Amino acid sequence: MKRAEFQQELARKILVCDGAMGSQLYELVGPTRCFEEANLTQPELVLRVHLAYIEAGARLIETNTFGANRLKLSALGLGDRVGALNQRAVKLAREAREASGTDVLIAGSIGPLGHAWRVSEPASGTGKPDAAEVARCTFREQAEALEERGIDLFVLETFPSLEEMTWALEAVRSFSQLPVIAQLAYTDEGKTLVGDDALEATRRLVDAGVDVVGANCNIGPQDILNILRSMAQADGAKLSVQPNAGFPHRVGDRVVYPKTTPEYFAQFAREAAELGACVIGGCCGTNPQHIRAMAEAVKELAPHAARVDVSAGPVGPQAGSVVVSVAAAAPEPVAAAPTSSFYRKLQEGRFVVSVEIDPPKGVNLERILEAVARFRASGSVDAVDINSGTLARVGMDAILLAGAIERAGMETIPHLTTRDLNIIGLQAMLLGAWSVGGVRNILAITGDPPILGDHPEVSGIYEVDAVGLVRILHRLNQGSDWAGKTLGGATHFCIGVAVNPTADDLDDELRRFEQKVEAGAHFAMTQPIFDPEIWESFLKRLGGSPAGAGRPPIPTLVGLWPLSSYKLAVRLNNEVPGIVVPEQVQKKLEAAGPKARDAGFQLARELFAWARSESSLAGAYLIPPFKKYEEALEVLSP
Repeated sequence: MKRAEFQQELARKILVCDGAMGSQLYELVGPTRCFEEANLTQPELVLRVHLAYIEAGARLIETNTFGANRLKLSALGLGDRVGALNQRAVKLAREAREASGTDVLIAGSIGPLGHAWRVSEPASGTGKPDAAEVARCTFREQAEALEERGIDLFVLETFPSLEEMTWALEAVRSFSQLPVIAQLAYTDEGKTLVGDDALEATRRLVDAGVDVVGANCNIGPQDILNILRSMAQADGAKLSVQPNAGFPHRVGDRVVYPKTTPEYFAQFAREAAELGACVIGGCCGTNPQHIRAMAEAVKELAPHAARVDVSAGPVGPQAGSVVVSVAAAAPEPVAAAPTSSFYRKLQEGRFVVSVEIDPPKGVNLERILEAVARFRASGSVDAVDINSGTLARVGMDAILLAGAIERAGMETIPHLTTRDLNIIGLQAMLLGAWSVGGVRNILAITGDPPILGDHPEVSGIYEVDAVGLVRILHRLNQGSDWAGKTLGGATHFCIGVAVNPTADDLDDELRRFEQKVEAGAHFAMTQPIFDPEIWESFLKRLGGSPAGAGRPPIPTLVGLWPLSSYKLAVRLNNEVPGIVVPEQVQKKLEAAGPKARDAGFQLARELFAWARSESSLAGAYLIPPFKKYEEALEVLSP
């Protein structure tokens, strides 16, 4: 296809793309070393996915070649199959077009080189090709294979930096005049993973002659609309957006995306079109139902220039689990009781209160320590719980931060995930936390998958899940390590776990909760809830299980999140796994208009008062919106 023809196509109608290929193949074939290999080993499944998206209304489909470059394939022993995998992928897409009888465009998908490239970067002064040359040669090899087989255009997608995107674009333009869609991956802060600004990157790509500039992956619909709003300020830009379904989470050995509704994506598509997007589709976690809804939503809309309010601010803030079994050789030593004052208060039946904080991304602790000082002075906060790599993003280590806060006089509950350390590292971290950091409480969690965060090319460890981590903690409290070796003394951690009363599969959630309790957990913290009925329904289900008779088997703190806007409520409900904001709460905030924050905080105060009066709850923890930690005190004050 000539570039002028492509521009004419975009001027006539909004072009709807397909959604996730990898997510759909995962549903069909399960875990595999390389989804692109399915082009040769299970081509009928790739064809099935293409046909489903075409039937749903997609008029641009992408080849199953996102990671089919030599560097990524070589790491999997497939380096000699670059041409075969890419060309077969184009052939399958063309077969889908012919079988459907629908005139769709076929885009050759090219993704970034990933971690394999970074590891193989040549050192300076070696006389070997520099990184840019290696990248250009790798991209050109893949692009030539795609064009040779008959694609209509290229889509360069999910690139973490403008620099790498530029190298890929130079490789394509060194031999091809096909149209190019260039999509960078942004965080919810409007930057690429290496810090490129969305507006500046868009301007530079327009100047470089890209036909369509866009954003895809990493974030969900609401956040990507903010990115689109910024991109739309670039003169002469044709824009594309392909968001994820929301934030993924790990269930067993699977990465699962939230069940974002097609209606939610239809609304997103309308808003994206209003902002000037002429190419709209989905990315990770989206399926043909989402594409069908978007195609219906924009079919009567004509492309137009973006209508952007540049003063508008951002909206919203903001593992296979391998449980290693060890044969018992001798009677287990008895674990000593925890020694923390937090645990003592729970045992005394006192209502405890914690405030959740996020570690800083840099090295400055001043703001957090100021907030901690205010919590101490208020006399209404018993502890602070500290997120650990939330959304798999880099920040200060929660355990080390806990040590600093403990020295400042506030008790902590740092979260510890099994994503970043193996069993040896977890034990080493915990021993140091106890002896050096003064940490006495730990919340054991599995952790968000790396694909969600700043380094999607890295792999999570996940040698154990949260249940396994509780077992490790219990062993340390007994004075032995995971392998059964006696340590020079025992820890006395108070062990916390997470439980989600709004889980999609509540039977599985209850089963895992029971496993955590049996493994040695002392207390639990729920996902945030926004209606007492959610807790009451959970108690009824809990009463029908061996874990308890209508009340939790261990003291439980309920999560409370003061909602600061209607948009935040909608985003949490649709994009964040494990969080349900009831429809009546959303409507209440929507009706409040500019006073939505007042309504949201009043609801939080009412829920806090309810929690205090609810005999089945041992306490509450608050999640201040947008890291405005002091605002938690507004909920705690009468």
